[in-house]
Parts: sequence; structure tokens; C-alpha cells
Amino acid sequence: MAGGATRIAGIDEVGRGPLAGPVVAAAAVIDRTRAKRSLLRLIDDSKKLDLEKRETAYAAIVASEAVKFAVAEASVEEIDRLNILQATFLAMRRAVQALGEAPLLALVDGNKVPPELGCPAETIVGGDGQSYSIAAASIVAKVTRDRQMATLAASFPGYGWETNRGYGSVQHLEALKLLGPTPHHRRSFAPVRVLVWPDGPARSNGEPEAGSSNA
Repeated sequence: MAGGATRIAGIDEVGRGPLAGPVVAAAAVIDRTRAKRSLLRLIDDSKKLDLEKRETAYAAIVASEAVKFAVAEASVEEIDRLNILQATFLAMRRAVQALGEAPLLALVDGNKVPPELGCPAETIVGGDGQSYSIAAASIVAKVTRDRQMATLAASFPGYGWETNRGYGSVQHLEALKLLGPTPHHRRSFAPVRVLVWPDGPARSNGEPEAGSSNA
């Protein structure tokens, strides 16, 4: 996995596909002159790590003086108003801004650079498996959002958010039909939209229908 200079930020997001909850983005800068090998061995694409390993890596990232990170989100209301792609860009911009000092370069997981990011940027498809800084950002974003959804699940039982994290699982879809949508559901997403606006127009923001992916 590639390293980087002390002011190169990795950026990643989690939560583009779910039917409920915010989209969360993180930016992480790893000072490779100070980062210990024991830390780097823990960092990988968050999707490849099981819960225990992900939580261990997150704790090490938080504790390390060699890592500076920031996490931000775009709300359900912003997702519905802007569309999920633009809301993702917004969360990424907020994460970079929250770092304080702008990085010299941002490495963004995927194939699209958010407009007005505030620094030069390059994209890396599959970057969370190629860059330590992007992988660290993916872990921070994933753990942060998973914890948020678990907290929401306690207030809105029945949807299974503590395990499906808001994605369109069988349990979640069945609960939507039985219990109806909550304030945390994305009304612009088809499975929710057809319940609250059955005669509304088809989705037209250029993004694929969401709810079943792991983005």
C-alpha cells in the first residue's frame, strides 16, 4: 500500500447506498515519518476488515499522533435536496475544511473529484486498498456512521439499523412497509419514495437507484 507526504490527505465516504441516515466522509493525513509500522499494519480498506479489526484500527488511528483526521456528514435533508452525489461531495468538502490546514494534495477514493474541494486533488479507483491515508479515512467514516446508525436504531426499533446500517435489507424493507418511514429515511430513494409519494416522478438525478449497494 502506498504512503505519502505529511500533508497528503486521503478522502473516503460511507453511506451513499442506504435508505436511511446521513452520508459520512472523512479526510485523513498520515505523517509517514512518524507513523509506526504497528499502526500501518492495522490500516486497510474498511470493507475488508471485520468489526473487531475495524474498531481496533479506528482506536489506533484516534490514538496516533502521526494521524490527523476529520469527519463530516451531509444530512438526510441535504441528500434529498441536493441528490446523493452532491451531498457526498458536500460531506467531503466539510471533512477537508475541518482538517484546518488545507492539504497539499487530496487523494479521493473513486473517479470523481468534489468541486471546490479547497486543494488540488486526484482520484484513485479502489483507493482504499491502495493508499494508507484513504484507507484510514474509510475506517474513520465507517466506524463513525455505523455508531450513528446503532444509536438511531435504539430510538427507531424494528428497522434493523444496528446491523443493516440503513441499507435495504429484507428486514428493513419489510419494516418500511409495516411501520412506514422515519424522519431519518431518504425520501428521494425509490423504496422510501414510493411509500410517501406513490405517484411521484421517477428518479432523475443521474445516480443509480440506491438502497442495495454497499457504498
